[in-house]
Amino acid sequence: MDSSRLWLLRPFGERSTLIFLGVLLAAVTLVTLLHVALPPGHPLYVNAYTVNLFGKYLSYALLAVAVDLVWGYLGILSLGHGAFFALGGYAMGMYLMRQIGDRGVYGHPVLPDFMVFLNWDSLPWYWLGFDMAWFAFLMVMLVPGALALVFGFLAFRSRVTGVYLSIITQALTFALMLAFFRNEMGFGGSDGLTDFRELLGFNLRSSETRLGLFLASGVALALGYVLCRAIVTSKLGRVCVATRDAEARTRFLGYRVERFQLFVFVVSAMLAGLAGALYVPQVGIINPSEFSPLFSIEIVLWVALGGRATLYGAVIGAILVNYAKTVFTGAMPDAWLFALGGLFVLVTVFLPKGVAGLLALRLRRRRDADGSFSGKEASA
Repeated sequence: MDSSRLWLLRPFGERSTLIFLGVLLAAVTLVTLLHVALPPGHPLYVNAYTVNLFGKYLSYALLAVAVDLVWGYLGILSLGHGAFFALGGYAMGMYLMRQIGDRGVYGHPVLPDFMVFLNWDSLPWYWLGFDMAWFAFLMVMLVPGALALVFGFLAFRSRVTGVYLSIITQALTFALMLAFFRNEMGFGGSDGLTDFRELLGFNLRSSETRLGLFLASGVALALGYVLCRAIVTSKLGRVCVATRDAEARTRFLGYRVERFQLFVFVVSAMLAGLAGALYVPQVGIINPSEFSPLFSIEIVLWVALGGRATLYGAVIGAILVNYAKTVFTGAMPDAWLFALGGLFVLVTVFLPKGVAGLLALRLRRRRDADGSFSGKEASA
């Protein structure tokens, strides 16, 4: 078989990919065993709340990988990926709302409670089909992908780059936030969508369902990482890096740069939408605050702290920052933003390549030390 057709399998031959998948598998397996095999009174027992929290971290990690794909390897600093994340979350939330049926507060068999409260007579056309799981899961990725396709086509064809593109992406997510705050949009207004009951017939409040969502988040992260790694190690990835480093020269060589940019941008948006869909049933709510430009900026901070253009660094950054956020918001809620800002400044000054850069530097020094030691033995 032609080797060019095996591009998706290429990451499995990389040591870094195998290490990442191994660590992810070990972590997911350990959490699962500590939750299932140990009694609740055991000191190592992981309760359902913690499992749910870890699942949220994994969905955030997938979102960070999606941002690193476009920022680290394509050079596009997107400050609007929170919009794609939120759209995927709303698509999942619409499905979960349709599953409530007549068990809502008002007992309407079709309309969600907020529509009954606002005196809606019928279900809007864009809610149709969300009572079917396959349609909703398809929309989870198609809606963010379609928005990215239209936005990217107009932006990249016009050769909007740099800080101007970043500002436009931020304006996009801000405009969507304002739109979704309106009750007339039919998405719950400022309260958003909540009071979810079940997913595919499984009770969302049960520990078994929470564990299943945690495992699904781990699988999605692994598949998303492998897909992104396959892209960046292929010819497409090399063109993306060339575009990042010297876009004018890449165009001069005959490459249609905007096509590469558009493809990678759409893939990244679809992964962000998938992350949002996994996030919503685990936290139990989706509202317009997920469109906030501050959230999109925070995602970029995850990637910067973990290490840009590494993919696994984005995962490290997302998990570390959100774990720290959980700790600080519980201990010092008023100081969390200051702690995040201070952490970003410290890493920028002392670790410009992030945590992943520090790990790579230590490994390089160890290899150099081993090589010099072996050379001394040989000379002796």
